[in-house]
Amino acid sequence: MNESNIKWIFRFALLLLAFLTIFVFLKLAPIWIPILMVIKTFLLPFLISIFITYLLHPFIEKIHHRGIPRSLAILFIYLLFFGGIGFGLYKGIPVIVEQVKDLAESIPQFSNTYRVWLVEIESGTSHLPAFVHGQLDDLLNSMESYADSLLSKTLLYLMAFINSIFLFAIIPFIVFYMLKDYDQMLKAIWYITPRKLRKVGQLFFRDVDESLGNYIRGQLLVCLIIGSVSSLSFWLTGMKYPLLLGIIVGITNIIPYFGPFIGSIPAAIIAVTISFKMLLLVVLIIFGLQFIEGNLLSPFIVGRSLRLHPIIIIAALLLGGEIGGVIGLIVAVPLVAVVKVFIIHAKQHFSVNDSPQL
Repeated sequence: MNESNIKWIFRFALLLLAFLTIFVFLKLAPIWIPILMVIKTFLLPFLISIFITYLLHPFIEKIHHRGIPRSLAILFIYLLFFGGIGFGLYKGIPVIVEQVKDLAESIPQFSNTYRVWLVEIESGTSHLPAFVHGQLDDLLNSMESYADSLLSKTLLYLMAFINSIFLFAIIPFIVFYMLKDYDQMLKAIWYITPRKLRKVGQLFFRDVDESLGNYIRGQLLVCLIIGSVSSLSFWLTGMKYPLLLGIIVGITNIIPYFGPFIGSIPAAIIAVTISFKMLLLVVLIIFGLQFIEGNLLSPFIVGRSLRLHPIIIIAALLLGGEIGGVIGLIVAVPLVAVVKVFIIHAKQHFSVNDSPQL
């Protein structure tokens, strides 16, 4: 047996071992899933705190470089950020819960309205084949199921948030100490990093921050503005559930290209049951906000920091939506931006290592 055959046998055995390891790992899921859930519950406040610290630190540095002591800059940004969130939760949660409850109670009324329209459509299209009417019935039933599922998930998320209020309450304390000791934590991270990887790692995270940091901060600010203005616009026009629908519009606005359409669907479905005039107003509000966001807010606040081709963004969104639903759509583009920086650095690293030595 020659050396080539031995290599192929070794590779095949290694592949079988990998599949066997994965199989055993999946079979042991009842054992490690509860442990994973405990670890996830424990790590979640720290991960959220790291993300908030990452968002706030540049603002603190800008204030500090203007001559204000670092401790005062931290205190100002800290109180401004968490004070705003606390005030918003204090005023918003009771209204959101009330609007969700009202919406859940109004689902049968909305269903009856759609069924009356369906009867009118069937009577007006009686000459069409029977399978067309069956498709209309299936469409209405699927819409009802989707609405019930969406409301159930929303209520579950609210209850989970309330039940986890203690975990979220410690986030401000973690963020404060992270902001206070930001430089010391960075030094500790680079100290435990192998020496040969320190420079490469620093360059990698610098490029990720330049590409992704401004995008995330700008996009969150744009979503906050769009969500607030849409809630106010819905309220001024007399639209039902203005705060709830405005939050949906604001959150989904973070999704490039598809976000505005996803966020407008719940508002349009509810508006059409009120009147055609309300539907027209909602459509005008959504298109007006998206025009302002696309031509004023995003170019000025977000800019073009990602430098990704639209086809790559659309492909990432399709894959992210297929894998993780709405959450996948939200995180798809930032992940692709990180992968892009990683590939560039890996290519540069290997090209340097593979270059001939003189």
